Amino acid sequence: MPIDWDAVAPMIVGVVFFITVGGVLILRPIARKAGDLMEALARDKQDGLQNDVGQLRDILETMNARLTLMEERLDFTERLVAGQKRTDALMAGETKKEQLPSGS
Repeated sequence: MPIDWDAVAPMIVGVVFFITVGGVLILRPIARKAGDLMEALARDKQDGLQNDVGQLRDILETMNARLTLMEERLDFTERLVAGQKRTDALMAGETKKEQLPSGS
């Protein structure tokens, strides 16, 4: 029994057409929802990166303030030590004057 291709071809085309249309009708909403989900995830990731950048900026500002405070303290300590050395040098000079013979 030979296959009558003139009768089978329109059936194959019809079946393929219905499968294609059905697939589009079923998969299009799924694809749209998947696209919306990926867009939302990308937006959340971008917002998360902006939040991370903001947090890093805050941390750097805090570190900068602390570093500035440490520099001020170091300058104060250096001035204090330099003043102490000058005072010690002046006191050493007075001690030498006292030890000199009184005839000078």
